Amino acid sequence: MRSLNCREVREIDRRAIDDFGLPGIVLMENAGRNAAALLESLQVAGQIAIVCGKGNNGGDGLVMARHLQNRGHDVQVLLAAEVADYQGDAAINLHVVQRSRIPLLCLANATRDVWRRELDHAAWIVDAILGTGATQKVRQPFVSVIEAINGMGKKVFAVDVPSGLDCDSGEPLGTCVRATVTGTFVSRKTGFDVQGASFWTGKVHVLDIGVPKKLLQDVDSASRPAASCC
Repeated sequence: MRSLNCREVREIDRRAIDDFGLPGIVLMENAGRNAAALLESLQVAGQIAIVCGKGNNGGDGLVMARHLQNRGHDVQVLLAAEVADYQGDAAINLHVVQRSRIPLLCLANATRDVWRRELDHAAWIVDAILGTGATQKVRQPFVSVIEAINGMGKKVFAVDVPSGLDCDSGEPLGTCVRATVTGTFVSRKTGFDVQGASFWTGKVHVLDIGVPKKLLQDVDSASRPAASCC
C-alpha cells in the first residue's frame, strides 16, 4: 500500500465502519493487539510504561496494555487525560484495563517532573497520546508529557504516529515525541517520507488492522489520475 495522508486514513476508517460494517472497537482491538505483538518482537525486557491520551490513539494503547500483560510483561498505564474525558471505544478499553487490575495512574495536568518520576523505572515507553488527527500546535498538558518522554533517554514505541508529528507534512507541531520505533496502521503516512521525518519516527513498521483489501484498493485507485485517451 502506498503512503496515505490524514484525509485518506480517516476515509478508510469511516468506510470500514459505515460501508463494510466493521465496528470501530474491532479495528481498535486489531490495532492494539498487533502493536503489542510488534513491541514484544523487539525482545523488550523490564517495565513498559504506556502513556495514553483520551482519543482512539489512547484506546489503541489501552488494548496494548491488556495484551502485553497477558503475555507476561510488567505494564504500567499512565493517563494523560482525566478518566471522565474518555469516550466511546477508548472508554470501553479503559474500563477493561481498570477491571483487569492493570496498574494505572491518572497524571492529567501533571508537571513534567512528575511525569519524569513516573517514567523513570520504565525500560520502554509507549507513546499513545496523539494520533493522525493532530494538526494544531501541541498545547499543555501534552507539552509537559512529550518533553518528559524525550528527556528520559528511554526506548520509545510510537503508536501509529509520534505524538506531535503532522502526518501529512512530516513536521513537528511544536513539540514532538522522538520515537525509536513507530508501529503505524494500514500504511505509511505521507509525512514519513519527508526528509528528516525519520528523526522523529525511528524505524517504521506497517501493521494490519483488518481493513478489507477491497477498501484499500478502492482508496488507492481513487487517488490515481485517470488515463488519457489521447
